[in-house]
Amino acid sequence: MQKPIIFSGMQATGIFHLGNWLGATRNWARLSSDYDCLYCVVDLHTLTVRQDPKALRQSARNVLAWYIALGLDPTANILYYQSHVPAHAELAWILNCYTYVGELNRMTQFKEKSAKNEENINAGLFTYPVLQAADILLYRTHLVPVGDDQRQHLELTRDVAQRFNQAYGDIFVVPEAYIPPMGARIMALQNPERKMSKSDDNQANCVFLSDEPDVIIKKFKRAVTDSDNQIRNSPDKPGISNLLTIYSCVTNRTMEETCAEFKHTGYGDFKVKVGEAVLEALRPHRNEFERLIKDTAYLDGVIADGARKAQALAVPTLIKVKEAVGLPI
Repeated sequence: MQKPIIFSGMQATGIFHLGNWLGATRNWARLSSDYDCLYCVVDLHTLTVRQDPKALRQSARNVLAWYIALGLDPTANILYYQSHVPAHAELAWILNCYTYVGELNRMTQFKEKSAKNEENINAGLFTYPVLQAADILLYRTHLVPVGDDQRQHLELTRDVAQRFNQAYGDIFVVPEAYIPPMGARIMALQNPERKMSKSDDNQANCVFLSDEPDVIIKKFKRAVTDSDNQIRNSPDKPGISNLLTIYSCVTNRTMEETCAEFKHTGYGDFKVKVGEAVLEALRPHRNEFERLIKDTAYLDGVIADGARKAQALAVPTLIKVKEAVGLPI
C-alpha cells in the first residue's frame, strides 16, 4: 500500500534559521519511514523578486545542501529543484484558469509583499499561490507542513482542487495541513511575542544556521528577558520561556529538567549557556554542510536523481489533467 505523500518547499533564496530547524526540518528527517516525502527548492517562486543569476544558483544549491546536512537522506526522500520539473509551470497555467481573481485579491501575503515592493508588483507575485497549488497538487499530496503564514494559500489550493474535481472527477487529492506531533515554536530573540523569521527587519531577532559562532553568542547575549531574574517557564516570561524552549530542544531535555538546571543561574550566564548549547548542537550539521557544498559531483548527482524521481511522479498527474480539460496528449 502506498504511503501518504508529504510535500514541502523552501525558496531558493532561503536561509535556514533556528526556528526552521527546531520547528520543522528536524522533524522532517523522521518522516520518511511513514510517508513518501518530497522537499523542493522552489526556485521559480523566487523570480517574483529580481535576482542576481549567479547568486541565485549558488543559493539554490546551498538550500539543497542544507536539506541533506540537516538529516534529509536523498535516498529516502526526493530532493529537487522546482524548475527542473516543467510540469510545475505547466500545471500552474492550467490552474490559473480555474482560480478566480477575487480569491487571489484576498491573499494577505500579496498585499504585504506589494506594500514592501511597490516598484515591482508583478503578475507572478499575484499568481504565486496558484503556482504553489500546482506544486502541491502535482504529486497528489496528502499532507503539507504549513506555518500560520501559509494556511491561506493551502486553503486556496484545497478550493481549486475541489473545484477541478467537481468538474472532471477524481483528479487531485485534496491536501490537508500537516501538524507534527512535536515541534517547537521558536520566537524572536528581541521580540519573543512573535515567531522567529528570516525577513525580520531586526536581524538580532533571528539566529541563522550559517551565522558565525561569535555572532550566535552575541545574539543570545542580547536576547530580551525581564527584570525579576527568575528562570522559569511561564506565559508572563516570554523571553525566558523562549530561551528555555530552545535549550530543551537542542539538548533533548524536558522543560522540567532545564528549569531545574538553571534554577540558581543568573540571566547573563543563562543566555550564554543557551547560545553555547545551540552551537554544540549545530556543529555536526554545519560541518556536514561545509563538506557537502564542496562535493560538486555528489550534489550534482542528487540534483539529477531528484529531478528524475519528481518528474516520474509529476507527469502522470499532468497527463490526467490535460486529458480532463481536452488538451491533446
